[in-house]
Amino acid sequence: MPRNLDLTALRSFVTVAETGGVTRAAHQLNLTQSAVSMQLKRLEESLNLALLNRNGRGVQLTNHGEQLLSYGRRMVALNDEVLSRMTDSRFEGEIRLGVPSDIVYPYIPGILKRFDREYPRVKIHLISSYTTKLKRMIADGEADLILTTESDVDAHAEVLTTQRLIWVGAENGTAWRDRPLRLAFEQQCMFRQWATKALDQADIQWEMAVETKSTRSVEASISADLAVHAILEGAIGYNMTRIEHGGQLPELPMSRIGMYRSPTALGAPVDALEQMLRTSYRDMAAVA
Repeated sequence: MPRNLDLTALRSFVTVAETGGVTRAAHQLNLTQSAVSMQLKRLEESLNLALLNRNGRGVQLTNHGEQLLSYGRRMVALNDEVLSRMTDSRFEGEIRLGVPSDIVYPYIPGILKRFDREYPRVKIHLISSYTTKLKRMIADGEADLILTTESDVDAHAEVLTTQRLIWVGAENGTAWRDRPLRLAFEQQCMFRQWATKALDQADIQWEMAVETKSTRSVEASISADLAVHAILEGAIGYNMTRIEHGGQLPELPMSRIGMYRSPTALGAPVDALEQMLRTSYRDMAAVA
């Protein structure tokens, strides 16, 4: 009797192979690490084959795994193509999603990719800006869903998770030892106020090394070890690392990641995007 492969488990296997690890795959698929691991185990048991070498660091495919990856890529792509062409045309239009630039990574790209698979005729207009501006936009009907980073959210908003703000700098950097401490922040970044207030209370002299509206300029200054920055612990970029300062810098406050939805944003696609955001950030909190 013919058997069917589990496409969900196959997608997890392909994503693990392509991203190089279960953690990265879980982020991209908006699943927990344990869920991805279970799917891999189920796929291996269904085939009665070992697909991954679990010795050492990173992901290494067995010979059987390499062969399955070739088939798996084609099967997942064909599945997505069928869904894209056959999805109910009632779901069309655009959703305006606002996200502060400092929390776009690591989850938003994977969420957008998943949403596009499920609602290929619905476009997402991604707005990357500051919390204060995003809240004005949703109040004025210029956004459908927004995420925020703030000390407390409004009564009608939902707290997705709470994270600590941490100091970050260049890999093996020494800029954090300098006094006055050189900082790199965008001009309207809320974390800028929190960081400078903490430094003032700790009686640590500081100066703003970068005056910019560009996230790229901030990142360049950090990676060059010209200044330090503060960011949520779950959103550290590839070009920066957490500063282990041993108490020589002040502790920073907690920040809530809030989600606001416009009362005029209705329909199944908005419901689905809202749930994807909710699940991703709550899974992140559970892993932490």
